[in-house]
Amino acid sequence: MAKVIIKGQKKKKEYGFTYFLFVILSIALIFVGHNIASNGTDTFSQVESIGVERGTVIEIIDQIDQNEEDQADIDFVAKDILFTVKMETGSQKGQQLRALQSLNNYLKVLPKEVQVGDSILLYEMPNEYYGTQWTYGEYYRTPALVVMGIIFAGVLLIFGRTKGLQTLFSLILTIMAVFYVFIPAVLSGYNIYLWSLIICVFVTIMTLVVVSGFNPKTSAAIIGCISGIAMSAVLVLVMNSILQLTGVVDEASVYLLLMNPDHPIDLKAIIFGAIIIGAMGAIMDVSMSISSALYEMKENYAAHSFGQLVASGMTIGRDIMGTMANTLVLAYIGSSLSTVLLLITYNSSLLDLMNREMVVIEILQAIIGSLGILLTLPLTAIASGFLYTRNNNREHLKRRV
Repeated sequence: MAKVIIKGQKKKKEYGFTYFLFVILSIALIFVGHNIASNGTDTFSQVESIGVERGTVIEIIDQIDQNEEDQADIDFVAKDILFTVKMETGSQKGQQLRALQSLNNYLKVLPKEVQVGDSILLYEMPNEYYGTQWTYGEYYRTPALVVMGIIFAGVLLIFGRTKGLQTLFSLILTIMAVFYVFIPAVLSGYNIYLWSLIICVFVTIMTLVVVSGFNPKTSAAIIGCISGIAMSAVLVLVMNSILQLTGVVDEASVYLLLMNPDHPIDLKAIIFGAIIIGAMGAIMDVSMSISSALYEMKENYAAHSFGQLVASGMTIGRDIMGTMANTLVLAYIGSSLSTVLLLITYNSSLLDLMNREMVVIEILQAIIGSLGILLTLPLTAIASGFLYTRNNNREHLKRRV
């Protein structure tokens, strides 16, 4: 008995050491990827742009109302608010300076007037008339988001414990991979198709190993997930050509083109990356659910053959696919709800609406994401059946010999 315990502890230590090395390797790959992807590009550089600093309002100096009627008989209402702000960041940190907030009714939804104690962002936009250097930009909202993030992390750790910690860590690495590697690669002019696939493969392997460790069910989930993503990628490329997409869907697309007129960003590749990265999470969820369920059946129930496991996987998959497809469709509808409402309100032709590229891309995202889920189900079931019965097949061959 003591030997069994010692052997189990030794195995656990070896697993922990391997797991630690994998995590370190993942972090190293992210930093190496950033160095390659950035190519000297400073994503958040403020060179030749408006300076942004944070400050706290400590006094309202004056409020100046400017009401007049223009040539179109439209009342123009404006209000300039002069206030004193204590700079919290930048070279003028600690100093009390005069700043300006300008409000007018050309903006249909006005921000709240600044009040004493408000924490705000200030743009370096001098106003000679009032003798101010800084202008109100936005309210400083980061602390509230940080509090919500801490609550999320706390709940995750309370309910998930060790698994919750692993999930949190994988989430941080995923965010780093996208914003610290993929975005710089796009801005540096690298091949977006290739880097989209690299990020998807890396995030898939990293997330599943960090959350579930090194075992057959993780391997089956990785195979199923990457296969589903590959199928989705092929479908996007085919539909890009069939639908004759340009990638110009809104003003942001035009701005991306104008960033570097000599070597413009490939907007169709942006669509490709958006669709497969957006679908990756749901595909990963489905592949892990199928793999984990079949692993439990193999270990604890009478499903030991390849055929039994694949059939069970397909049965489980039928129950999963409805809700997961709805998840993707509802996510895309929710993210573009304002745009959908605007297009429906100002478009009298359903035929025209359904053929606008902006709407077509939203529909394409939902359909290809759902197809990726559907294709992942059998692929994961087959991979699970093969991996989980591999030892059985070897033993059967030995007996025959």
